[in-house]
Amino acid sequence: MATGTGSERRGSGFGLGVRQIVVAGVLGAIAIFLGATRLGFIPVPNLAGNATIMHVPAILGSALEGPVVGVIVGGIFGIYSWLYAEIPLFKDPIVAIVPRLLIGVVAWLAFVGLKRWSLDLASAAAGILGSFTNTIGVLGLGVLLGYLPLAAVWPILPQAIAEAILAAVVTVVVVRGVTLVRSGRTTATETRSDEERRY
Repeated sequence: MATGTGSERRGSGFGLGVRQIVVAGVLGAIAIFLGATRLGFIPVPNLAGNATIMHVPAILGSALEGPVVGVIVGGIFGIYSWLYAEIPLFKDPIVAIVPRLLIGVVAWLAFVGLKRWSLDLASAAAGILGSFTNTIGVLGLGVLLGYLPLAAVWPILPQAIAEAILAAVVTVVVVRGVTLVRSGRTTATETRSDEERRY
């Protein structure tokens, strides 16, 4: 069928309709709120200084509404990170913004590639790969541009794994919840056949 509703196209297209703009705005506002209140940062004793969950809204945007929304939300995260940077690494807009633009693209590719087999698997993969895109992109550019010695990257790896697991859990829960609400169901899928339900 050539046409479909916005809900049928969610998470798989490049359109930017009213709902996508609203969702991007809301998730972008959540990212800014997490940054402004410092709730998006968890202090850790390494060179990064903080673990973060600010990349999660970009992952959710791409999984729920497609890559364009993910890029917009990731861009908001990156610009905020650059404008309010406290360390030289993030005062460079290339480091602060570019990897964050890619979060939504990678997360969307993972989600779309796996959702035909399992929504939860697709959501978890989007969370993990989107999170690693943020971490590897920032650290990789930091090393390439001379802001970080390579030796400083290894102590950050446990933090990166923890961020990815957290992103996966949040993405699974939120995507599953939104999918249930959009489908009009609030309980588990009906397993009885139509014939059985008549009686």
